[in-house]
Amino acid sequence: MTPLLNSVIIGEGRPLCILHGFLGMLDNWKTLGNSFADNGFCVHLIDQRNHGKSFHSPDFNYDILSNDLLNYLDHHHIEKTNVIGHSMGGKTAMQFACSYPERMEKLLVADIAPKFYPPHHQEIINGLNAVDTTNLKSRKDADEQLKKHISNTGIRQFLLKNLDRDENKKLCFKFNLAVLSEKMEEIGDNISSTESFNGPTLFLRGDRSEYITDNDNEAIYRHFPKAKIQTIENAGHWLHAENPTQFLSKSLVFFN
Repeated sequence: MTPLLNSVIIGEGRPLCILHGFLGMLDNWKTLGNSFADNGFCVHLIDQRNHGKSFHSPDFNYDILSNDLLNYLDHHHIEKTNVIGHSMGGKTAMQFACSYPERMEKLLVADIAPKFYPPHHQEIINGLNAVDTTNLKSRKDADEQLKKHISNTGIRQFLLKNLDRDENKKLCFKFNLAVLSEKMEEIGDNISSTESFNGPTLFLRGDRSEYITDNDNEAIYRHFPKAKIQTIENAGHWLHAENPTQFLSKSLVFFN
């Protein structure tokens, strides 16, 4: 029996599941989650396997992550849901929509396309693996170690949100770094489904991001014939964090 994904549920109304990206967790979406809840949604902020407070497992690909979401919906007796997925979470959401179209109401994919991305987070993975968690005294201590590998302060802060104390009060990362380090090919993989989702679909891309380009339109429309592609201004790959106002506004127009 597959364990249940960890989640935080906010608000009442139409179900909306939100799936974070690689090395993220549900906390990254709490502010926007509250805004969706204020607009009539029952928001399920979900930690995907090997992330946040969800279970750790050596098995990790988009079919498996998609089945985790199915298992979650069955447990909560949700027949049909709206889904927002960012980056890796967007791949999970696309796979789920193509595999189980009858369970998907509307799909919003944030800054990722249905294609293979070559592994490109190696510097981050190397930096995280270089952190000596056996003797960590504080977040500042971890930041000093990470700084030797990752110069971008924003990325370091994002990663350090994953530091937590274990049952022995020792600082450690919540994500399963060993498995995620091994699964870089799978994380970049395309969705495996050759099928399509014919329901309402919105792709939001950041105007400063290169994750979705015009060359991806053909693949997007092949899997998602009713897709609309829109751009969030003044935003890169973390478009929901860089321009949350416009992200919320475009999302609500789509869902409503």
